[in-house]
Amino acid sequence: MMQYQIAVVVGSLRKESFNRTLASAIAKLAPADFSFHQVRIGDLPLYNQDDDASPSDAVKRLKREIIDSQALLFVTAEYNRSIPGVLKNAIDHASRPYGQSAWAGKPAGVIGVSVGSTGTSMAQQHLRNVLSYLDVPTLGQPEIFLQAKDGLFDEAGDIGAGSRKFLQNWMDRYVAWVKKHAV
Repeated sequence: MMQYQIAVVVGSLRKESFNRTLASAIAKLAPADFSFHQVRIGDLPLYNQDDDASPSDAVKRLKREIIDSQALLFVTAEYNRSIPGVLKNAIDHASRPYGQSAWAGKPAGVIGVSVGSTGTSMAQQHLRNVLSYLDVPTLGQPEIFLQAKDGLFDEAGDIGAGSRKFLQNWMDRYVAWVKKHAV
């Protein structure tokens, strides 16, 4: 049986991030042949094209972790109706230099949670536009726009009973997407 390594990119650095909690919790809904690893993006320098010829160790690590994975899971916050700068910075680093993108061809899923009533819908749309340009086949349906409310997570940080069936359906679709598109 093939083992699928999933690189998880959480677009929030906050210690108590809802999105980091979501990334950990939703991974538990995947089958045993899926393994999830949250990649670090908080230690990346700001992207500067002058550094493409000699990237930092943190950038080399990020690109290696992406290349070594079979698929991607983006779990993003929404800042000012778009993706957080730290996420865009990571995307830019791993996509450069031009023509040497670590992202290309990796199937992806996009989810997120926010305290706002529309969840992370705008950030997800912006992220999908960027991923499309980078040749990242991204699961289109079902879309998940979660609002952080009591009961979304239980005391252990797992998906709460009221959302488990909904998110299990998303995970089942994501698993099928990855198995269809992973190279």
